[in-house]
Amino acid sequence: MTGFGVFSDGRGARRVGWRDGVDIVDLSGLGDLFSRPSLNALLAAGHDGWRQALAAAPTHDGPRVPLEEAVLHLPFDVADYVDFYSSLEHATNMGRLFRPGLEPLLPNWRFLPVAYHGRAGTIVVSGTDVVRPAGQVKAPDDELPSFAPSSRLDIELELGFVVGVPSDGGPVPPERFAEHVFGVVLVNDWSARDIQAWEYVPLGPFLGKSFRTSISAWVTPLALLEECRVQAPEQSPPPLPYLSGGRDWALDVDLEVDLNGTVVSRGNARTLYWTMPQQLAHATSNGATIRTGDLMASGTISGPAPGSEGSLIELTRNGAEPLRLRDGSERAFLEDGDEVVLRGRAGEVELGEVRGRILPAA
Repeated sequence: MTGFGVFSDGRGARRVGWRDGVDIVDLSGLGDLFSRPSLNALLAAGHDGWRQALAAAPTHDGPRVPLEEAVLHLPFDVADYVDFYSSLEHATNMGRLFRPGLEPLLPNWRFLPVAYHGRAGTIVVSGTDVVRPAGQVKAPDDELPSFAPSSRLDIELELGFVVGVPSDGGPVPPERFAEHVFGVVLVNDWSARDIQAWEYVPLGPFLGKSFRTSISAWVTPLALLEECRVQAPEQSPPPLPYLSGGRDWALDVDLEVDLNGTVVSRGNARTLYWTMPQQLAHATSNGATIRTGDLMASGTISGPAPGSEGSLIELTRNGAEPLRLRDGSERAFLEDGDEVVLRGRAGEVELGEVRGRILPAA
């Protein structure tokens, strides 16, 4: 089982389907909620609607469409997109790369889930090609910046949650997380490290991130992940009271990164320092509303062991130690023609993969 998605097959309009192995079960016969070109109506249906859908979908006797014959579409209309920075190991690795000899974590990191607002309009479904972005870049020895295609194109292995029920403008504390969130998707937040390095001071990521973010075609309901919920790593110092809950929402999801047929990283989402309920609580703590279709991603998930890092910049130590692939080639960062596949599994539940191939700059 994987979850709910949106597909078409040449014999009808876009509609909602249930992924069952190598087949898609057409759910449009279950009513109007499943005959629409996105999951948004289902997302907004709330717990009763989610429970009924999850009870009916796996046993529905509707038409079955082979996955290879279907066209998969973006599963929901993305309202807003927030990208967090929730992995202690990732934040530490990046701090050591760019602030050698100094404390790798900035003073606020252990007190709040650091995040930035991304660009919802450039989120695409798995399988969509990624055109190499161009932008301003400046090497340390360059006197002036130049405009050029990125030569340090990277990936970010992330887990995102999808908001179903909107809020009324009040904070959503950790204990109310499951009232609002429908499910999760895998996320690849493609990153142009050279563009990002020149632009990010003082306001953070912009064009180095906004050109493309890929998500899986299948949204896995939270209800399918109950058995993989575990206790998150201990936080020190203890978080402020409004962030003190949600520590039983770490997800034991095995993750891997495949580059051109070679698995270059294996990790697990349970290592995240800030959990999804804490992320949502912080995002709404100032009165900001959430809407149906909001996507909030974890940020790069990296583990403590070598080979569990969720980005190439970490795996290759900023390019100093290139990866050797199965065909004998080496990679520091992505080259044109490279294909990256992210996968996740929680026990018997397989999350939808995220696949993307790099095309030359336009």
